[in-house]
Amino acid sequence: MANVVVLGAGVMGSAFTMPLADNGHAVRLVGTHLDGDFIEEIQETRVHPKLKSRLRDTVMPYTYDRLDEAIQGADLVVVGVNSLGIEWAGNMLAATLPPDVPLLFLTKGLAGENGTLQLLPYVLYEKLTPAQQGSTKLVAVGGPSIAGELAAGRHTCVVLTGSDSDLLSRLATMLRTGYYHVWTNTDMVGVEVCVALKNLYALAVGLVGGRLAKEGKADNDAVMHNLAAAIFAQGLWETAYMVDFMGGEQRSVFTLPGAGDLYVTSMGGRNSRMGWYLGQGIPYSVAKQQHMADETVEGAELARAIGPTVEEMIADGRLDAAALPLMRTMIEIVCHDAAVDVPWDAFFTG
Repeated sequence: MANVVVLGAGVMGSAFTMPLADNGHAVRLVGTHLDGDFIEEIQETRVHPKLKSRLRDTVMPYTYDRLDEAIQGADLVVVGVNSLGIEWAGNMLAATLPPDVPLLFLTKGLAGENGTLQLLPYVLYEKLTPAQQGSTKLVAVGGPSIAGELAAGRHTCVVLTGSDSDLLSRLATMLRTGYYHVWTNTDMVGVEVCVALKNLYALAVGLVGGRLAKEGKADNDAVMHNLAAAIFAQGLWETAYMVDFMGGEQRSVFTLPGAGDLYVTSMGGRNSRMGWYLGQGIPYSVAKQQHMADETVEGAELARAIGPTVEEMIADGRLDAAALPLMRTMIEIVCHDAAVDVPWDAFFTG
């Protein structure tokens, strides 16, 4: 049995406690400074109010100000904050993380820093002390994993990635259950690029729902699956380019982290809902303020986080503009309130 701390009591972090608890591990679920209501509800009823699931009785909830207490004796720390909380999590762990405790990242995203693109695990890593950096190994989970399905024990397939094969094997054994299926690979760059970009391209696929709502079905009840599929395919095409550019492996694009995660993220959720508003012609800033003000739309946040850096890298020739027409369009829509104008003739040419 291992002692596991999950930092972040949102739906994904909380759902991730299920396979851990089912395998007999002692799990301490630590909320962020924004998760106080979740932790209070779990303490009182054992039910996560957004996940709508009862957590296992062996999962112990803690408020963020008790992280130093919860992390004592930890064998593994799981980072389950959203992308906007990665620096907060880094600062918290810099003050509390014991030596030789690996970090497993559920958090997905990229950062644009100093004119380059960086994986979020490395953004957090840079917040740690030099001593912590010398002893802390990084691992990440990627693949199609809807929190509600995982919490309900539905079959879920993921990839565990990092540089230490022995550690990956040990952690995979800790996680595997009859419903949580885990593969391992050492392509951390490829996996992380895929699972970050899937949010942006799922936002693009979501445009189709809004366009359909605006235009209505055809006389023969035809909808717009053809359109959605083309956008999906272009998203994978561009993801493959970015994985290659950043030094990852193409296999990740066409397996669980890329195609699998993009598919499941395109099926619904916050990215799809925001895409629905955008597809109806509502500018991003208006849609965010009026309809989703209190929700984190990861695809939009990714566009905001990397948009200026991508534009800079295209301008100086490091990125090929012709290879990224859909990414550039989504950055314009989110960062500059541009109208939705899908660049069909630029697809599959870069």
